Amino acid sequence: MTAPATGRRAEAGRPPRGLYVHVPFCEKICHYCDFNKYLLRDGGVDEYLEALEREVALYGAQLFPAAGGPSAPGPDRLGRSAAPEPAPFDTVYVGGGTPTSLSAAQLERLLSAVMGGFPVAAGAEVTVEANPGTLSPRKLAALKRGGVNRISLGVQSANDELLRALGRIHTARQARESFERAREWFDNVSVDLIYALPGQDEDDWRRTLEEVVRWRPDHISCYGLIIEDGTLFGELMRQGRLDLPGDERELAMYRLAMDFLAGHGYEHYEIANWALPGRQSRHNRIYWKNGEWLGLGPGAHSQWQGRRFANVRLPADYARLVAEGKPPVQWSEAVSRRTAMEDTVILGLRLREGVDADQFARRFGVALADVFGAEIRRVVERGLAVWDGRRLRLTERGLYLSNQAFQEFISL
Repeated sequence: MTAPATGRRAEAGRPPRGLYVHVPFCEKICHYCDFNKYLLRDGGVDEYLEALEREVALYGAQLFPAAGGPSAPGPDRLGRSAAPEPAPFDTVYVGGGTPTSLSAAQLERLLSAVMGGFPVAAGAEVTVEANPGTLSPRKLAALKRGGVNRISLGVQSANDELLRALGRIHTARQARESFERAREWFDNVSVDLIYALPGQDEDDWRRTLEEVVRWRPDHISCYGLIIEDGTLFGELMRQGRLDLPGDERELAMYRLAMDFLAGHGYEHYEIANWALPGRQSRHNRIYWKNGEWLGLGPGAHSQWQGRRFANVRLPADYARLVAEGKPPVQWSEAVSRRTAMEDTVILGLRLREGVDADQFARRFGVALADVFGAEIRRVVERGLAVWDGRRLRLTERGLYLSNQAFQEFISL
């Protein structure tokens, strides 16, 4: 399969749009993960791919008639009146689950359906998540042929003992080898890390940062461990059997990442994300800018043309609905103007650049300070943010206490 032709470049001034594809399969379920995922050994991949192809066709015909065929008359499949054809996608992100748990042939089939079923802008960022130990040369070749130009590698730690505790299938050495293999094919590779792990201290976290920076990835994400209900870690926490670092130690690890990565040329552009110049995640910026994206696959969420909606989570239900020619949507709701304004501020504050008052005014036709004047005063008085009349940004204290800042902008 050759790389699919891409569409026109994004028009100047047009907000970018993203496409997300959820692959709900993993070789093993990690002890901390509460994403919508299922064991690969239980089967169902081919059924999932067939259903995905049908979902692509449903949306392709409705939203992009030039790419997917003639548009159906009357209201669209989400019950709205027909709207003008959207511009092409500027980013594509294939996540999971573990997309690279699929075979090379299955990855080619997935990418062929997605990249061939929708218009994709020239120069689009096309990312696939991968786990160490699942990246063979055949799979990397399939990804390259399919139009992928960015890999996001889930490393999590450079400590083998901690990797076992997390339930990961790879070792630190395999993580390095997978990164090196990915780098042979792609010049844009991101690495995900997790800190504040059970039994972890600052010295161990520093060793992981030192190891990964030696590889020189283009982008590094550092997430503090969150304990979720329905996970093994959640159950161990309930039983009092999980030895987690305290809040002070977690904060020390976050500060360490900030200082260490800045000292090695990485720009801290979002609360949990660092990048070399020009390598910020374009897809994730669509989320943080409260933009538009369409989600495909079981459990995928979308924000599209004034609505939010989510697909059913079970692959069998997802496959059944699209086989019947129905959208596999579990719920759908209109986004109110107030909600859109609140989300624009909350998500925008995640970015170190903060919320631009001029952009807010152009988007909503009202001044940021007129809508959120009291809230801005409170976060500034508490030392969580700074406001110069043109931009609202979190302070360093606000980065550590970001949830407290966000809470101020949520309507009760």
